[in-house]
Amino acid sequence: MKRTVARRIPAVLAALAVATSTSVVLAMSPASAAAGTATGYASANGGTTGGQGGATVRANTGTKIHEALCSRASSDTPITIEVEGTINHGNTSKVSGNSCDTAAGLIELKRISNVTIIGVGSGAVFDQLGIHIRESRNIIIRNVTVRNVKKSGSPTSNGGDAIAMERNVRNVWVDHTDLLASGGESAGYDGLFDMKDNTQYVTLSYSTLRNSGRGGLVGSSESDQSNGFITYHHNLYQNIDSRAPLLRGGTAHMYNNHYVSLNESGINSRAGAKAKVDNNYFKNSRDVLGTFYTDQAGYWQVSGNIFDNVTWSSPDSETNPAGPDPKSTTTVNIPYSYKLDQTNCVPNIVSRTAGANTGMKESDGTC
Repeated sequence: MKRTVARRIPAVLAALAVATSTSVVLAMSPASAAAGTATGYASANGGTTGGQGGATVRANTGTKIHEALCSRASSDTPITIEVEGTINHGNTSKVSGNSCDTAAGLIELKRISNVTIIGVGSGAVFDQLGIHIRESRNIIIRNVTVRNVKKSGSPTSNGGDAIAMERNVRNVWVDHTDLLASGGESAGYDGLFDMKDNTQYVTLSYSTLRNSGRGGLVGSSESDQSNGFITYHHNLYQNIDSRAPLLRGGTAHMYNNHYVSLNESGINSRAGAKAKVDNNYFKNSRDVLGTFYTDQAGYWQVSGNIFDNVTWSSPDSETNPAGPDPKSTTTVNIPYSYKLDQTNCVPNIVSRTAGANTGMKESDGTC
């Protein structure tokens, strides 16, 4: 197919340039960081507070994480689980109890609520072990690395997803995480951050998603349109083939993200989905926004983005790229407050703040 190239937009709209973040860059203690303040859509629908107000326990194995969940008085008793060390198949087993529903071979957050999992000390790494959230609400995951989770080969975990949510999930905040793979589906991996079957009010912030065929999806098929109200901000997507993310129905808000080397497609809005795309920086990528691989259209509202060496496909029956001169095709009303960093500062800000073991720093709006 014929491709055209859109070069870097030289300046951000002046009206958006003044809408910069005023939060302070700082590292927090584990206690204050665990409490945190959810942003984006995770702050709506009653808010996301995780285990705030409950007991704090320490775990250095997956089994101990499950034991902490199972030791609560009830499945909704608040708890903060501080995790340090490498969590893997060898130290993660099923634990039984009235306040939990766990399984071996993954971290299972099923039919529970009011839980925070946070990496502390020298860091928490979930190695080849995915985190699964199902029929749960009010969950916070911060300052952890989840890497190389596979659906084929050995060992397998969580259907190949680093973090996956499904079936009646509400209010999840995932913040300052590293979600990593070492290839695409042919190498045994699936998505890094997936949501399906009625998952709503989720925020992914200050995280890195790298080296995967699939960044993540919202909706498992064109008919799974019960998901939505998702915010993605201050994240790095790097060396991702597609699904950054894939939206099937629902509403999503992407702002101040840095996208580098999206190899096939990026934000894929389809099946009636609406994406609000503000002040993001796209670099060395192709088809970073549009409707792809389907004739079921999605929509977008764009402002303040920079497209630096981005290539665009020619439209056809299953390809509707937003570029080379992206224009809004819908309007999205955002119910929460937020402040935009200047787009030309986004690569620097994200490089300083996104990911695990960065002191959970946040943007101060400066380059």
